[in-house]
Amino acid sequence: MNQSDRVISGEEWPELKAFKAEFRRFVAERDWQQFHTPKNLAMALAGEVGELLEHFQWLTAEQSQDLTPEVRAQVAHEIADIQIYLATLSDQLDIDIGPAVADKMRHNAKKYPADQVRGSARKYTDYEQKP
Repeated sequence: MNQSDRVISGEEWPELKAFKAEFRRFVAERDWQQFHTPKNLAMALAGEVGELLEHFQWLTAEQSQDLTPEVRAQVAHEIADIQIYLATLSDQLDIDIGPAVADKMRHNAKKYPADQVRGSARKYTDYEQKP
């Protein structure tokens, strides 16, 4: 099977379902549901992305691929925070990430046909769209 033949599952990912349940328990134990509105979660997610970006802000492309173990551990924590907020936001909005990703990948495959975009980072609007 080549890469273009791959199909992403249209179901929620089992591990993510389990994490969402764990996040719900964690939040309930602390009575934080009142703060977990979609608006607040989206803002917290943006803040965590900003914290992730801080680790890369002044690095060259090469340096960003060769992080020290300490920085790599910090980056892993920021990625985890991002995933937690993203999963919690999707849970609050009743959006299953697996099917959403599968749908978006289908859209991206149409917007970025491999035979037209291979090796290029241009935006999809720069390519001729074939029906």
